[in-house]
Amino acid sequence: MTPVFELNDLHVSLQSRHKEIELVRGVSFAVAPGECLGILGESGSGKSMSMKAAMGLLDHSFHVKGSAQFQGEELLGKSAEELRRLRGGKIGIILQNPMTCFDPLYRIGQQIAETFSAHNNWTAEEIRVRSLELLEKMRIRNPEEVLEKYPHQLSGGMLQRIMIGIATAMKPALLIADEPTTAIDAITQYEILNELLHIKENHNTAMIFISHDLNAISRVADRIVVLNHGAVVDRGDFRHILHHAQDPYTKLLVEKRADVMRRYTAVLNGKKEAAHA
Repeated sequence: MTPVFELNDLHVSLQSRHKEIELVRGVSFAVAPGECLGILGESGSGKSMSMKAAMGLLDHSFHVKGSAQFQGEELLGKSAEELRRLRGGKIGIILQNPMTCFDPLYRIGQQIAETFSAHNNWTAEEIRVRSLELLEKMRIRNPEEVLEKYPHQLSGGMLQRIMIGIATAMKPALLIADEPTTAIDAITQYEILNELLHIKENHNTAMIFISHDLNAISRVADRIVVLNHGAVVDRGDFRHILHHAQDPYTKLLVEKRADVMRRYTAVLNGKKEAAHA
């Protein structure tokens, strides 16, 4: 199957005053329609940097080389305007902190409308109808009221669902979710992961899910690529990563997950014992 998106031997370096620092070192991976690729790594591993480089979201102090192809078309070398038209249209992007993605001075309805008008020739009435449909699809109550609210008047989880709705409204071929569950509570995280699964399964969307959380990635990813110090150190499905990883860093991530699960089980068992006492 032809990949929707493919990185090949991507390198990203930052030119400092005295030397060039290589941040991403020869990263390669691909994702097909209807597939979710998980990019796993801790802060500074290069996972977000790789995608920002491919999407043209780095400034001129960074040097990018290699290949990043979307639907067979090379992205590196495209103009900022060409990449901007792709982002929000054929490529949807969901970022870690929704508060940084919404302008605090404008109502939610105005910001959704701005995105719609940038990619379509809809009338104001069509935009309003589709904005309400977007909020209803994301299971947001009282959508008419929400359109009139400012970002600070909504919870982080609600803003994240709105951002997912905006990112998927244009029916993108590729959806990039960069740490989308980090800044929200466990219940909302569960809902967001379910929504991403629904999008992948029902729209045949290729998805790249970037996270430091192996538990979250294991819920949505068909395959996992592990990054450390800017390089791919392991790859495979969740079972491979969990039971057959050879890389020491990957084993450390797996052990951290196991430790969290042991503590969680101990807390649950403690509560059960207290209830029976």
